[in-house]
Amino acid sequence: MNQQTLGYHPGNTFLHRLNATAKLLFLLLVTIATMTTYDTRFLAFVGITSMLLFKLGNIQWHQISFVVKFILFFSVLNILAIYLFEPEYGVSLYGTRHVIWEGWGRFTLTQEECFYLGNVALKYFSTIPLALTFLLTTNPSSFASSLSKLGVSYKISYAVALALRYIPDIQEEFFSISQAQQARGLEMSKKGKISQRIKGMSQILLPLIFSSLDRIETISTAMELRRFGQKKKRTWYVAEPFKASDYLVIVLGISLFGMTLLLFHLNGGRFYNPFQ
Repeated sequence: MNQQTLGYHPGNTFLHRLNATAKLLFLLLVTIATMTTYDTRFLAFVGITSMLLFKLGNIQWHQISFVVKFILFFSVLNILAIYLFEPEYGVSLYGTRHVIWEGWGRFTLTQEECFYLGNVALKYFSTIPLALTFLLTTNPSSFASSLSKLGVSYKISYAVALALRYIPDIQEEFFSISQAQQARGLEMSKKGKISQRIKGMSQILLPLIFSSLDRIETISTAMELRRFGQKKKRTWYVAEPFKASDYLVIVLGISLFGMTLLLFHLNGGRFYNPFQ
């Protein structure tokens, strides 16, 4: 597999050896916790921990560079949109107003607004690395088994596993077609003009979509011929028992989630207010 594709990369790290169900429960608990709180201290702690997991999972920058840049672009757009639509939202949240820059009309810049936007950015910084770490260190079959253990229908679990397996295949096929087009003289590298690159990508995407639909039809027909879905339950070849480290990860996820509940009580709500 091309090491630049976004998908499961086999390894023998601590994260690779963890039970997929334990990792999924940890991801869900911490994601819910970070999405519901605006406590800067908690978000910063989770963000730093998420970055350390990259190192622990032996995840290289080139494996995630494209998706990180893509998400970063839309994250910045989201933060700009929040400011453009409500530049005084932080003031209404924290109840004080410390002006940094007067600006023009309603577009002023305050410490409260910057603090709120910083918390929004921290939410991305906290959750996205966790999700990427889970995706790159979890076998899709193990992920499907973990969903089934959590009570999700095995049909849905199997569909998710197929989707995760198919994402790297689509990327590989896209790279292969792109290289073949460049060998024929179509400039799609960073050296080419943006208009040329967009035109070249459009010429690749349409055939790629149709070939993907054909492959989906082939897989679904093969599964029907093997009577997939005829039984209410199924066994999983990759199912693994829980180990002590798996229970520890689950307890850690529950503890982090419980910490947000404690912070709700201490802060009197979802927001940590340093301006009081």
